[in-house]
Amino acid sequence: MSEALSHITVLLDEAVHALSVRASGCYVDGTFGRGGHSRLILQQLGCDGQLLGFDKDPLAIETGLQLQQQDPRFSIVQRSFAQMDVELQQRQLFAEVDGVLLDLGVSSPQLDDAERGFSFMHDGPLDMRMNPAEGISAAQWIAEVSAQEMARVFKEYGEERFAKRMANAVVARREQQPFTRTADLAAVLTAANPAWEKGKNPATRAFQGMRIHLNNELTDLEAGLEAAMASLKVGGRLVVISFHSLEDRIVKQFMRRLAKGEADQLPRHLPVIAEKFEPIVKIIGKPQYASAAELKANPRARSAVMRVAEKLR
Repeated sequence: MSEALSHITVLLDEAVHALSVRASGCYVDGTFGRGGHSRLILQQLGCDGQLLGFDKDPLAIETGLQLQQQDPRFSIVQRSFAQMDVELQQRQLFAEVDGVLLDLGVSSPQLDDAERGFSFMHDGPLDMRMNPAEGISAAQWIAEVSAQEMARVFKEYGEERFAKRMANAVVARREQQPFTRTADLAAVLTAANPAWEKGKNPATRAFQGMRIHLNNELTDLEAGLEAAMASLKVGGRLVVISFHSLEDRIVKQFMRRLAKGEADQLPRHLPVIAEKFEPIVKIIGKPQYASAAELKANPRARSAVMRVAEKLR
């Protein structure tokens, strides 16, 4: 990857501040990326502190291994943050974590590196996998999936209004020639979209839907939130940065549900012990967004929203 493909960490100071880092604490960066949040956490940890990073992306792991060699307080693991509870159990750190940070979505290096196949702005192989060694590529999926399933993914995960029309266009074209490049697919999607949104590429939502589907992002998020909460000690904090409404809705509903206690999820008229009415977390502050200064420096921060919860029991 070129050095030019750098990553500006969104809500860097705000997220690490929300973790309320203790010098001797144990923390998890569930989405290491290029290590922006991790490096700032390490600056606030003492010699007894620990930080464990997770990422699926092999290039992120390369960066993490370099940091691991430089700082013995840090360790990197190539697996989804959805499996952090399993990893922490193996390391005898389960339920001993002081803070978990999740910075969701795709990183700037992934978007800007044409060879990764995430972007409709840069022509490259049609891949889209965060870990190219796992699952099927976007090219394989496009070649095999039905028009109905493709439309479902575009609509459900990309929130694309013209999902059916765009999926039909892709299926019609693939019968003549298979899709192997991002620019080719983006051109067909763009031509099939009858109502372009101002300031947004017509292929944006369809590409988002494919990326989320191929990488199991929402399934991982739901499992990861549960794993994070189970891994935290009482008083530990969960900090989550989302970049689109589907992610943020899952995070918001998860935190609100735990803030109401377990009894809120049980059928009416069922006898419940008093403890079930007690909240599991308290929500810390209001949702936080990037400042005007950050938006000027990094327009990709415009959709970021951060939510914070603290474990009570």
